[in-house]
Amino acid sequence: MIDLQQDADGFIRMSRHFPSATLITVTFAEGSSEVFTGKRLNEIYDAAMTEYRSRNRLDAKGFSRAPAKTVQPMNNLTFVKIAPTAA
Repeated sequence: MIDLQQDADGFIRMSRHFPSATLITVTFAEGSSEVFTGKRLNEIYDAAMTEYRSRNRLDAKGFSRAPAKTVQPMNNLTFVKIAPTAA
């Protein structure tokens, strides 16, 4: 089992996919916790990545087709916003 802690802004640190069958406990900022499957967190991560790429005008693989303007472009997502599900 993997334990993740939500920060004060509502994000968890997730920079990669977890195995689908793995159980992951997320402890939320208010103190409650919930168990997610790796598959569900991967779906949340993929949705956040899609939104991030569309807002930053990146293609499906995360590449910008515009000329590079920065020295170290960041086309990856490290923090994912998550909220407890309503029971």
